[in-house]
Amino acid sequence: MEAIEFKAKIKNGFIRIPEKFKQRTGSNVKVIIISEQKVRQTDIIDKLLLNPIKSKGFSPFLREEIYERF
Repeated sequence: MEAIEFKAKIKNGFIRIPEKFKQRTGSNVKVIIISEQKVRQTDIIDKLLLNPIKSKGFSPFLREEIYERF
């Protein structure tokens, strides 16, 4: 196995292999993508914080009510 390193931009889901490396690649390759941009993935908590579910009659606990339980 040979490692080749180059920088590329992804366009429409494709990565173009530079001409100088095309001869050194076979038909099967192992691809590892290391992004230079930090991409934050949202989870269910993030989605709920941005779009809370409305419920009739709901009122959150006050800080004092939370600590009364302990």
